[in-house]
Order: sequence, then structure tokens, then C-alpha cells
Amino acid sequence: MIELQNVTKVFNPGTPNENVAIRHLSMRIETGDFITVIGSNGSGKTTLFNLIGGTHTATMGKVLVHGHDVTREPEYKRSRYIGRIFQDPLLGTAGNMSLEHNMMICSYKGMKSLKLNLNARKRKFFREQLKALHMGLEDRLKDNVGLLSGGQRQALTLLMMVLSRPELIMLDEHTAALDPHNADLVLDLTTKFVDEHKLTTVMITHNMHQALKYGNRLIMMDEGEIILNVSGKEKQELTVNGLIKRFRKIRHHDIDNDELLLT
Repeated sequence: MIELQNVTKVFNPGTPNENVAIRHLSMRIETGDFITVIGSNGSGKTTLFNLIGGTHTATMGKVLVHGHDVTREPEYKRSRYIGRIFQDPLLGTAGNMSLEHNMMICSYKGMKSLKLNLNARKRKFFREQLKALHMGLEDRLKDNVGLLSGGQRQALTLLMMVLSRPELIMLDEHTAALDPHNADLVLDLTTKFVDEHKLTTVMITHNMHQALKYGNRLIMMDEGEIILNVSGKEKQELTVNGLIKRFRKIRHHDIDNDELLLT
């Protein structure tokens, strides 16, 4: 579905603050993949997402979608087929609008015009979809989203993204700001929706256990490079200690990021 060909991203080139965030990176995302991406802070994970999503433009190399070069395509155009959820639960919904209006706008994503026409049939559909969250939100359609908890808003954002029918979903540490209970709930919903809708998924996580538990492929990044790309039986048999040892063998030093080591 998506291919990055020898992509490099340099911030502030030619200045004392020059930073090579991604260097000569090539990868393919196949239809149906569920890829977990892990790495220390500054390893290039979020920059990789921004290059795929169109937030940043590659300094060198190409980004292809279904074989078409979209390297210069702006973010708003890619958002028609790429859904993205961020770490902050407040970013995916409009807090000053009702739950039903948030869902209504989401259902019109990609259409040329926006004509809100809430009726009994649509409200019934929204209620049925919200029941899948098991949070009682089906009875709160007229409540402002700003009244919901962080976990409820992130679960709602996930549902709304699924309803917009993206070809690819990108999850940027989407449970990191939640308490353990809500984080587990949102992760369970994530796998449920991915399986039910056969969504191609890329998920950044700082949690090694999550990276190993979820998905069919694991990518580990360091200093703007993919240093490990495992799938299938190799991924299934990999442990946290094994992952740490693989990093040490490849980089010839230990992981020095406490966030990774303590999860």
C-alpha cells in the first residue's frame, strides 16, 4: 500500500541547528499489515509518521501510495485515506460540539459538501456504533464531548476514525496519556476494530510489551534508521530481553532510554 524509497528528512539544513531526523530509510507497508514501531525519544518515529501523513515533506527520496508518488502531496489530501490518532485525547474531537455532531462530521469525511442532516435513522446508527465501546455513550448523544473523560474521548476518536473508512490508520502513542485501565480498554478496542474492518495499521508505542504483543510486524528505530524489522514466527518468539539483546548486538551499546526499559 505504502512505500518509502530512500527517504531522508533534514530539519534546518545548512544551519548550526541542522538535524537529520530520518536517514536513507526504505520500507513497505503492505495491505493488512499491523506494524508496531518502537524506539527511544528522538529515534525518528514521529517524523516517520509525519512523512507518511504529509505533515512533513521528505528532503530526499519518495513516498508512494499504491505506486503513485505522493511525496509533495499535502496533509489535507492524504487525510482522505489516512486516519491518525495522537497521544493527546483532546486532539481528535471537537470538545465544544455534541457527541452526535462530532460523529456527523466524521461520517461526511471526504465528501465535497457538508450538509448536516441529523435524523432518527442517523441517531439510531450512531447509538448502535457507540454501544461497541461499552461506555454508555450511546445515551449521551447530545452531551458536549468536552464533558467526556480522556479515555472516552480517545475511544470515541478511534470509533470516528474507523467510521470514516481510511485505508491506513496511524496511532501515535494513542494510549500513552491514559491511565492503565483506559489504556487497556482503548487497545482492546483498537484490535477489535482492526480485525473487524481489516484495517492496515501502524502503531507507535514506547512500551516493549505492547510492541511485541500486538500486530504482525515490529519495527525498531534508532537515530533515524530502521535497525530491526521482524514479523511472523520471529516476532512471536521475541521477548523483551531478546529485543534488548538484539539492540545491543546491532548498535554495540545498551538502550539508554528509561521510558523504554521501565515498561
